[in-house]
Amino acid sequence: MIRVRFAPSPTGHLHIGGARTALFNYLFARNNNGKFILRIEDTDRTRSTDEYIEAIIEGMKWLRLEWDEGPFRQTDRFDIYKSYVEKLLKEEKAYYCYCSPEELDERRKEAMAQGKPQKYDRRCRKLEGQGARGLASGPHSGGFAEENESPRRQGAVRFKMPQEGQTVVDDMMRGKVVFENDQLDDLIIMRSDGTPTYNFTVVVDDVDMKITHVIRGDDHLNNTPKQLHIYKALGYEIPLFAHLPMILGADKARLSKRHGATSVMAYKEMGYLPDALVNYLVRLGWSYGDQEVFTREELIKHFSFENVGKSSAVFNPEKLIWLNSQYIIKSNPEELAEMVIPFLENAGTIQKGQGIDKLWLSKAIKTLQERAKTLVELANSLRYYIAEDIEYNEKAKVKFLNEKSRDLLSELKDSLTSLADFSASSLETIFKAIVEKHGIKLGALAQPVRVAITGGTESPGIFEVLEVLGKEKTIKRLEKAIKAI
Repeated sequence: MIRVRFAPSPTGHLHIGGARTALFNYLFARNNNGKFILRIEDTDRTRSTDEYIEAIIEGMKWLRLEWDEGPFRQTDRFDIYKSYVEKLLKEEKAYYCYCSPEELDERRKEAMAQGKPQKYDRRCRKLEGQGARGLASGPHSGGFAEENESPRRQGAVRFKMPQEGQTVVDDMMRGKVVFENDQLDDLIIMRSDGTPTYNFTVVVDDVDMKITHVIRGDDHLNNTPKQLHIYKALGYEIPLFAHLPMILGADKARLSKRHGATSVMAYKEMGYLPDALVNYLVRLGWSYGDQEVFTREELIKHFSFENVGKSSAVFNPEKLIWLNSQYIIKSNPEELAEMVIPFLENAGTIQKGQGIDKLWLSKAIKTLQERAKTLVELANSLRYYIAEDIEYNEKAKVKFLNEKSRDLLSELKDSLTSLADFSASSLETIFKAIVEKHGIKLGALAQPVRVAITGGTESPGIFEVLEVLGKEKTIKRLEKAIKAI
């Protein structure tokens, strides 16, 4: 069974690049009837927070990237990592390093001055008999000691990398990538304070969780040869790797905050639909013919790495907002009603917990769907439907609410007062009667009414607007406009 994982570090919110990686893992698993695992890599205690863990989970749930197992936290698995470190020590595939940070820094500076590679000189690797020692235990089990002997200082554990030959990474995206082994450092797999390091925990977790495919950003490619040797040292089969190209901004630099919002939840706050963002993210590097808009089911059915591009994709905010507008147009008005309520509350159009007739709201939304690009825009457009009162655009007021239109508005108000069937078709009949009576174009009546009802000069069809607004509010706003004139 195919088993993949998304393994974010909780040092920030779920960002666009991470969300796309999660999405590709999710789609690959679903396409192959496999398992999708969520793992939180929180061993960096100085930067990882519970708040960011919750934010990542919230972002995943909003995008509906449902995981099958997890979320697992690495900080709950320290005993497992310790047992694997002990295994490597006993087999003399790892060794203790007692070099202090100050000593290591001094040697790096010397190497830099001499133009040599700035990597560990392996002096502690030359000490004999280290494999017989064990990890110190206790509440502060950072030290390493020989049996019945106190350590000279708290030590770290380093992994023995090969010093000759080459390491070949067979990547699903890039083909064979070759690394020279003499460039690989004897990396620390457990720090002197007893905490394991990233490259080690990743391998242990992937082994423990039976991961078959590692799908991640290509910024991890340089870590892969190191991790391959740890897999081999532990005696486990190496998974298949796929390193995805980075997402770039319009200036072809790596996507960052200066290119606009990069947090997934920021797009939620801006009024994007989760399915629209998912559709956009998958198209950043994947294609299926000329199709642009996909259902979730279509994405799962068609996704494969054969159609994932090898070059970096450029993030285009205009394309995303166009795609979002397409999803709004095609959405069920009743579903949009549920989604837009928080935006109406944030805008102060309705009070939180106030409640609103969702069936009526969906009718109002139906008139606006083709005009709104985001839920924020939709909420702003709904304001004139919901609010008890409206404000006039000053230019529109001057142009259309004047002496010329006052009598027409009064005549319309009188006609509507006695109208029993307040439907779009009945309203159209009344408008046409007034227009024909005065020998004017429909716009000469419709535009003043539009300003009187909405405050501006743009809206859906005036008959549909009045029907949704209802008889009482319509007459009340016409009276206000006549009074204002």
